[in-house]
Amino acid sequence: MESFLDQSLGQIARQLAGATAVFHDYRLDFCCKGNRTLREAAGSAGLDAGEIAGRLQGLRPVAQSDERDWAAASAQELIAHILARYHAVHREQFPELIRLARRVEQVHGEREECPAGLADHLCAMQQALESHMQKEEMILFPMLERGAGAMAGGPIHVMRMEHDEQGQELQQLADLTHDITPPPLACTTWRALYTGLRAMREDLMQHIHLENNILFEKVRNGS
Repeated sequence: MESFLDQSLGQIARQLAGATAVFHDYRLDFCCKGNRTLREAAGSAGLDAGEIAGRLQGLRPVAQSDERDWAAASAQELIAHILARYHAVHREQFPELIRLARRVEQVHGEREECPAGLADHLCAMQQALESHMQKEEMILFPMLERGAGAMAGGPIHVMRMEHDEQGQELQQLADLTHDITPPPLACTTWRALYTGLRAMREDLMQHIHLENNILFEKVRNGS
């Protein structure tokens, strides 16, 4: 347990199957702030690091689970997975989330719990994320697939900074939606919107984790 306390969230997420689900439960940012140790991250959030480490103790290493160990995959395989599982999915998620958000704001705008400004925030997130993904698809990923990782330091630095901005956008999303918690008696559309928002948040955090904590580390280590 002691070793978990002084490992970074990113390291733990790479090593243990199900660790990211535990971090989601405690609202710990393992993607954009994955370089913090569990002790540091829990302390900053006012959480019991020992309790979290205890839950992690029961998890199996990724290599002994049914999960794909992306740390052991080639950069090409990981990039193909990111493109299919995350880039393509985000492009499907946002238009529907924006449509639902506009509907909720139009119908329930008089309610105090209504997430006023959510649709506009999602539009801004979509535009920024699309620009980010295009930079990866047109510049960074082709460099890495050609084996030109030694020249990718600049683009990777930019992507990391944009990941930090995406983390801030997710925090604003949480602030607008009471941490994506629908109010009592929320209608079906409102609940569907928040279910979709939670799925998008988990997908985006996992997407950033795979890049920050695995793909970019592979490049830095020359593997």
